[in-house]
Amino acid sequence: MSRDRIVLAGMRFQGRHGVLPAERAARQPFHVDVEIETDLRPSGRRDDLTRTVDYRGVYAVVRRIVEGSPRRLVEALAEAIAAGVLALPRVRAVTVRVRKPRVRLGGPLQAAGVEIRRMRRRARRGPRP
Repeated sequence: MSRDRIVLAGMRFQGRHGVLPAERAARQPFHVDVEIETDLRPSGRRDDLTRTVDYRGVYAVVRRIVEGSPRRLVEALAEAIAAGVLALPRVRAVTVRVRKPRVRLGGPLQAAGVEIRRMRRRARRGPRP
């Protein structure tokens, strides 16, 4: 299996995610990185966009989710992003990093966040015996 990856790093969006009502009342920044595992040989050999994962589609999925319905946890936000990206053609697995820079924990902190990796489930091959 190929170890190829497409990386979209440093995407920034405004969302209303958080446990506290104040976090959902006003938009705040969220930073997202996505690493997609896919076989890049077909597109690389043919120089053909139709044989790879189109970055525009990935960006649109992430933007729709982050700027969409509020979630309480960044964990839930990362899960939604992973599911949306895995639904795209040719994506075998995805790693999602979500960082929330405006977190108040009582001291200096650049950001709080999560990283998850999810793989596409393989289709079952008929009924189990």
